[in-house]
Amino acid sequence: MINRNIPASGEALPVIGIGTWKTFDVSNTSTYPVMENILQQMHTKGGRLIDSSPMYGNSEKVIGDITSKMKIVNDLFYASKVWTSGQQHGIDQMEASMRKMKRATIDLMQIHNLLDWKTQLSTLRKWKESGKIRYIGITHYTDDMHAELENRIRNERIDFVQFNYSIQSTHAEKRLLPAAADLGVATLINRPLGTGKIFHLVQDKPLPEWAKEYDIKSWAGYF
Repeated sequence: MINRNIPASGEALPVIGIGTWKTFDVSNTSTYPVMENILQQMHTKGGRLIDSSPMYGNSEKVIGDITSKMKIVNDLFYASKVWTSGQQHGIDQMEASMRKMKRATIDLMQIHNLLDWKTQLSTLRKWKESGKIRYIGITHYTDDMHAELENRIRNERIDFVQFNYSIQSTHAEKRLLPAAADLGVATLINRPLGTGKIFHLVQDKPLPEWAKEYDIKSWAGYF
């Protein structure tokens, strides 16, 4: 597994993590063994980061229920988000996320889709100083918000910026990725496989022969 250093601290983090939108939003505990196997496989292959949000239904609770019983519980990197308006609402939501994920500390807390970012950022800074969270982030998932994300990381102390980027959606290459590199802000990529839609373009098609030269064994690896 390739690792990258988080610019704010120098801490190494594997480049592959796992998102939990839809996939971990389950209500039947009979599916927990499947979820646990997914997380164990990710860790075995070298991954650590789990990204969630209150927006993702039961995902935070499912993560907490499962990981709290795994031997690797403290070797994972837990990321979630605040997705509400108002200071107290933000505090209440983040505390609920920590209870659901069964964590005394969250590695990365992000402002989901920049909702009420000024208010939430003030709280996140206080929480980081007190040790309740380790890193602060902001997120969005559409190209037309990249300029706003860039503006925020240029003018605020932000550790992570999360945004959409894939072989089909390269808009972030114009300004956002270079800005993050220049400013020393870690990037967390969402929709790296276009929510799965790009697989339909290559359905039943073989990988190009040259892919073998780069040890690419699947279309996911190619993308």
